Amino acid sequence: MRIANELRMHLRHTRREGTPLSLQEPLESHANDSGTLTLADVLPDNAAMEEDCEQRDLAVRLRQLVKALPQRDARILAMRYGLDGEKEQTQQEVARRLGISRSYVSRIEKRALYALRVQWKQQGTRIP
Repeated sequence: MRIANELRMHLRHTRREGTPLSLQEPLESHANDSGTLTLADVLPDNAAMEEDCEQRDLAVRLRQLVKALPQRDARILAMRYGLDGEKEQTQQEVARRLGISRSYVSRIEKRALYALRVQWKQQGTRIP
């Protein structure tokens, strides 16, 4: 009777804690298969996830700054850099679509990028 109780206690303890796993243990075992997946291969990498979240946060902040620009400046940046579903275009293509000179597109683009840089620095964010 005492042995049965000890076994039950051990099983409860094992169930509660689970069985230890090795990150290098194959998930599927096939004979002569040296390319099997391990637990380490499929677990998410927290560092990569954090970096992805940080990049998304920076992208959101950048979009907000672009939206705060004058409408023409924001539109030219969207056309030049493929923002808001636009296709990346050359200064010449943007000029043709807007009916202005290429040099004027260049001036507007430089002014808009400078304004973004200033706002970005004022927010205390380092430029990647």
